[in-house]
Amino acid sequence: MSLAPRAVLVHRTTEYEELLARHGTHGQAAFFLSSRGRSIDEVARRHRHTRQALADVAAAVPLQWRQSRVERADLDRFLFASEDVVVVVGQDGLVANAAKYLSGQPVVGIDTDPGRNPGVLVRHRPSDAAALLRAAASPGGPAEELTMVEAVADDTQRLLALNEIYLGPPGHQTARYRLGPDHSDGAPAEPQASSGVLVGTGTGATGWLRSLWQERHSALRLPAPTDPRLLWFVREAWPSPTTGTSLIEGELRHGQGLKLAVESDRLVAFGDGMEADAMELTWGQTVRLGISATSLRLTV
Repeated sequence: MSLAPRAVLVHRTTEYEELLARHGTHGQAAFFLSSRGRSIDEVARRHRHTRQALADVAAAVPLQWRQSRVERADLDRFLFASEDVVVVVGQDGLVANAAKYLSGQPVVGIDTDPGRNPGVLVRHRPSDAAALLRAAASPGGPAEELTMVEAVADDTQRLLALNEIYLGPPGHQTARYRLGPDHSDGAPAEPQASSGVLVGTGTGATGWLRSLWQERHSALRLPAPTDPRLLWFVREAWPSPTTGTSLIEGELRHGQGLKLAVESDRLVAFGDGMEADAMELTWGQTVRLGISATSLRLTV
């Protein structure tokens, strides 16, 4: 007998809760903010809206379903199951934070603060949760398959991201590596020194990727979230007698990859700003970046 679906509610600690954890009481947190010309009222209001939205969504879960909750900081330790319906209650970025730990489970995005969040990935209100949960659990339910990017190292480490993967130095040092297409024809790789490489998706084209694209005045066409295309940019490539700058941007489609051979003591790769869950690479290692076979199934 198959298990009933499990609704996994993904949320994050609110700013108000972080203030209480730091200062101990509401009064002390209010004093801290007022001494800097700010009021705690707006922070407390957003906290109440978030908690009410989480309660409303939890109440909308069908009685015969199982239910669980996971905070953003615990995502890397939470075991998602194939029958889960993942309900992200919060900001757009929280969907991206959860995406890297999923393997095709349907995702419902609930906006806790309409007007403040862009609503690119959290498109729905708490009042829509009951209908969305039923649709997500139904075979062939309405969903968009959002392209994801992956990095795979030669020691089998694998990293997934919905917006972008950054590969570079862990601090402000210079990253040294060899970069080139992952072709079987042995195309030469270029030695480079830069502040890192960014590979992004159409979902990420509203954020960091777009910033680099715009700054570069790139002629490349930005992808849409469901497009099977990635764009990549090298940040601040430095020309020298031993390093080049001829490979600083490009596009990747299915079957194409970008190969990077590390020539620094330590580089890191992390996805969607989750630096605490980074992949570490040392001198001599190689990593391939390209379109992931896994996509994010976002219920619409």
